[in-house]
Amino acid sequence: MRFAQAVGPGRSEFVDATPVATALLGDAIATNLFMLGYAYQKGLVPIGGTAIERAIELNGAAVEMNKQAFVWGRRAALDFAAVQRQATPPTAVPGSSSGRPRARTLDEIVARRVDALTAYQDAAYAARYRALVERVRTTEATAAKGLTGLAEAVARYYFKLLAYKDEYEVARLYTDGAFLESVKARFEGDYRLEFHLAPPLLADVDPETGRPRKRGYGPWIVTAFRVLARLKQLRGTRLDVFGYTAERKLERRLIADYERGIDKLLQRLSPQNHALAVEIASLPEHIRGFGHVKQRHLADAQRREAELWSAFERGGGAAVAAE
Repeated sequence: MRFAQAVGPGRSEFVDATPVATALLGDAIATNLFMLGYAYQKGLVPIGGTAIERAIELNGAAVEMNKQAFVWGRRAALDFAAVQRQATPPTAVPGSSSGRPRARTLDEIVARRVDALTAYQDAAYAARYRALVERVRTTEATAAKGLTGLAEAVARYYFKLLAYKDEYEVARLYTDGAFLESVKARFEGDYRLEFHLAPPLLADVDPETGRPRKRGYGPWIVTAFRVLARLKQLRGTRLDVFGYTAERKLERRLIADYERGIDKLLQRLSPQNHALAVEIASLPEHIRGFGHVKQRHLADAQRREAELWSAFERGGGAAVAAE
């Protein structure tokens, strides 16, 4: 990797912190303080821990979560595997979903995602996903005979775009039973659930950052989640009040753009441009996070997309190197 080469041998570490921090603290933004704690524990931050915690307090944004993220990062620097175990529900194993081994074949990948999309929306939504993947599989087998990877890329990343985490999905995930079971498995005795959320249309906007402010909601919000989860059929319809926000419009546009892009790839697919096609189809991998974080990653992905499509249009036979 370029970064490792730039800093020199043995002077870099790569930590898959986002899924761990998100699982522990419920928000991908916690990754920032998690990594700061990790670097601090490694002796790479020339500031005292007390000063860092005071800075978190003075910042005033999600103070308790950021303090916890900092501590978890320090623990991870000492024993990352142990922290990963804490972040993984007892019913699951690392690299799997719901305790099942990681899907390895294309058929397994598709089958699992069809099940997930049926739960997410309905059977018709899942059929839409399966139809595109099968069309890609058929075209790849004939237009790029002997080469593989494109159908799998579409199977993974078309699903990622289709299953965007909106208000209905958050509500479903909190109330489908798995979340509460994982809480019971981790905690004993009396405890109180509190959810830190910034609901669209309800959250105040921070005048300094322009971002929605999170606030705490008690256990009663679970009842509201149950109601909202049952309204998922409104998703994308005129009655979907959340669907009018800029972020939800963007989610739907990304899906439509991806479908058009795959159609275009299939029309011109050949052994010579197959590698480029796979990279284009995999671009959603880099669109991560929520809100302003997602916007930043999307901008980077779109710049990369323009480079790749330019090479594809020229009939290039190799993926251009990322800057």
